[in-house]
Amino acid sequence: MPAAGKLREMIQVPGRLFSVNRATASLVPRLFARNERVVCLFEGEAGPFAMILVGAIFVGSMETVWAGELFPSRGTTSPRQPYTEDAAIYLRPGAEMGRFNMGSTVILLFPPGAVQWVAGLRPGAKLRMGQRLGSLNPGDHAEPEGLAATDPPGSSTNR
Repeated sequence: MPAAGKLREMIQVPGRLFSVNRATASLVPRLFARNERVVCLFEGEAGPFAMILVGAIFVGSMETVWAGELFPSRGTTSPRQPYTEDAAIYLRPGAEMGRFNMGSTVILLFPPGAVQWVAGLRPGAKLRMGQRLGSLNPGDHAEPEGLAATDPPGSSTNR
């Protein structure tokens, strides 16, 4: 988890399973919007934020610590799972929230001004588990902005 957050909703979005390597991403228009995705919407100290797990060829499935393994959705609808106070899922910064069965991509969306990104951080940069991406600017923020990053394979549960 990039920040502490309470899960508000999870949406499994059906889609293709293109490779997410740089070569394919540069050739396939809107690749990250076309591949299968699991959208996790959280409420945190700096306002709402989203973590979007993007599926890819050979990934096979994605998994979250609260829902377990999520197999590719071959349908045309997006299964939505809201999480209420009765079923609250709260994750601390650095906690594992999910994994891929091989590496893939995670897109982080935060409201404008909610994060002071580390200098020199660029889309497509290779990141490592636990690497600092920035710091939160607490406050009342509204609309998200994002950064796509390659998720390292393997991690440990820290719930």
